[in-house]
Amino acid sequence: MRWARVAWASPNSMLGLAFGILLIPSGARMRVVDGVFEIAALRSAPNRRWPFAAITFGHVILGTHANELERLRAHERVHVLQCERWGPLFLPAYFLAGAWQWTRGRNAYWDNPFEVEARRVGGC
Repeated sequence: MRWARVAWASPNSMLGLAFGILLIPSGARMRVVDGVFEIAALRSAPNRRWPFAAITFGHVILGTHANELERLRAHERVHVLQCERWGPLFLPAYFLAGAWQWTRGRNAYWDNPFEVEARRVGGC
């Protein structure tokens, strides 16, 4: 059934691959770790702060650099599993969950149930 989960998450994965391919001319490095594409956008730690250290699109994880991908691997793998469960509905559900938290006066990122689960199961 692994192929079915990969197929269900594939619209998100295609989006992640498109972003990753756009980063390759600027020196991004791509590798596959346990069936998930990991793309390190930079070869070393960024000089300025990015809005994220890593972000998951299906079976593609984009990270600022290889050290961050390694540090956040367990957390981001929870998001991979979430993408397998939610498929193409993951991104809208993620943003709606954050918006719901924000309308309730909570933090759209830290109180987002998808992030709460990723921190609980995967750490960070």
